[in-house]
Formats: sequence, structure tokens, C-alpha cells
Amino acid sequence: MQIGANKVVTFHYSLRDDEGKVLDSSEGRAPMTYLHGKGNIVPGLEKALEGKQGGDEVKATVPPADGYGLRDDKNIRNVPRRRLPEGKLQPGMRLHLRTEQGQGVVTVMAIKGDYVTIDGNHPLSDKTLHFEVKIVEVRDATAEELAHGHVHGPGGHH
Repeated sequence: MQIGANKVVTFHYSLRDDEGKVLDSSEGRAPMTYLHGKGNIVPGLEKALEGKQGGDEVKATVPPADGYGLRDDKNIRNVPRRRLPEGKLQPGMRLHLRTEQGQGVVTVMAIKGDYVTIDGNHPLSDKTLHFEVKIVEVRDATAEELAHGHVHGPGGHH
């Protein structure tokens, strides 16, 4: 079965940067599973996997625009400390926040007095991504998975 819209895809992967450093990998873990065509993985990788099938191996280079996007300085803000979760904060720490614009993850960049500089850009924004993928399985999505827009069961939402 070929990868296409509304197919559930299970795969092992390795993600490297331009210098060849491994940024993430499924090695030693369960493979990743996603619902194709629903924006559950970066667009460039999804495009590279289109039409492939179980057993295929794929190498894909994904430019920033088709990966985690380009850095946007508008996503860097100084916020009052009182508006962030309680507890000790330190530069490099990642926080899950809910705002009027929705929820997301930010990185603490600096702390000065009662203000904290946070960066809402993804840590891999502006980076070219180099994927090596081995497709394990491709199957039809269930009606429930299609209704929810993501995979249920092993490797997905439970």
C-alpha cells in the first residue's frame, strides 16, 4: 500500500543537521506513527514520503520553509515574570504556555529583574533538516482516526 492522504504511516527515522549531528532518532524506541495529509509531521518530510510504501528507505533534505519555518523576531518577547508559571526559571528552559493566541512552547532566553525574555520560535527554525527514514508499515486510517485528525493506538494517541 502506498503512502497518500488518509493513510497511517509507521516509520523509523534519524534526523541530522547540516554538520551531520543527530538531532533526533527513533533508534532504540518504537517507530513513529502519523496520519498522512493532516499536518502531523513537517510538510517537507510528508511530501518526500508521498507514494512510498512499507520497506522503502527514504533520504530527504528539508529546507527551513518546509520544516520548522524561518525564525521570526516577533516571536521573541519580554514578559513580566508574574505572567509565567511559578518556580525557578533559567535560560534554555522550555515552557508550555497558554495565551490568547493559543498554546505553545517557548524557550527562556534571559531573565532581568521582573522580566523574562522568551522565544516562541521552534528550536529547529532556520535549520535545514536531513532525514533518513525506513517505512515500516502503511495502512488505511480508521473512521475515528480520520474524524480526530490523528492516529490512535500504538505510536499514536491512546
